Amino acid sequence: MVELDQWEGVHQVCDPEPAATYMRIGETRYRWEFRLLEGETATDFESIEALQPLIGPWVGGIPCDRLELVRVAEYHFRAQLADRWRDRHVFLLGDAAHLTPPFIGQGLCAGVRDSMNLSWKVAGVLSGDLPESVLDTYEEERKPHARAMIRLARLMGLSMTHGGRVGDVLRKLVAPRLHWIPGLRDRLLDSETPPLRRSAMVERRGRRESLAGRMCPNALLADGRRYDDVTRGGFVCVSGVPLSPHQHAVLASRGTEVLEVEPDSPLHTWLAEGNAAAALVRPDFTVLRADRDVSALLDAAPTFLVA
Repeated sequence: MVELDQWEGVHQVCDPEPAATYMRIGETRYRWEFRLLEGETATDFESIEALQPLIGPWVGGIPCDRLELVRVAEYHFRAQLADRWRDRHVFLLGDAAHLTPPFIGQGLCAGVRDSMNLSWKVAGVLSGDLPESVLDTYEEERKPHARAMIRLARLMGLSMTHGGRVGDVLRKLVAPRLHWIPGLRDRLLDSETPPLRRSAMVERRGRRESLAGRMCPNALLADGRRYDDVTRGGFVCVSGVPLSPHQHAVLASRGTEVLEVEPDSPLHTWLAEGNAAAALVRPDFTVLRADRDVSALLDAAPTFLVA
């Protein structure tokens, strides 16, 4: 096992013959993915010698006897959504509910989002704190989001691998210059996904931009800890303004924590950019509602007690 001394990010080779991906997955363990060409199968590449023409750009002149092949596998990816994600008390999550191409690395992420979205709702219904109708919001929120990410993955795959020689020329000319377009660099590097659509658990008012349905950042707080580390898995009111004792009491009676953030802190900036004084964040770190009037959030906070 050897050190390849490569750039630590994921390498994506935008070439149809063959498209390739490389990443480090351990101290001296690496993963490559190559698009199989017509007539090729995984059995054609069951030795380091057979793989050498493909992995050569990364391993350089390292002798084959210093490299160890751990596993070779062949897989087909799909872009599909299940028609229904719920049948009474049975729910589909992850790959059972949706299949996505790998180009933006959101397959496992989507499954984790599914489980985070559904688990606290099931817990709330079982405890009697939330009505059973809340379970309908799982598919209502997650299915459009999964569809959007699948479409994005397909688009990225097409842009990276299709078009033959013309596509190769365009990629070589355009891709290295995309950062010259004002604002596009930040957008390309921004990992935020589309907000969840309006539902009984996402209160978005009007058509203007809102934090509702978006993820609360796992930002660094004044004490050096991050948001995820200081919440107890329940609802949290993130406020950029001081709350009155009465407001604290009302939120506490509904099992909602209060996190008052300091001016110029990352979460205060996040609220300001979302045109909000405070945001009510769900147990899955999704914003239920954000408002310039903190009092308006008191009515939105469900009674959801977390032991």
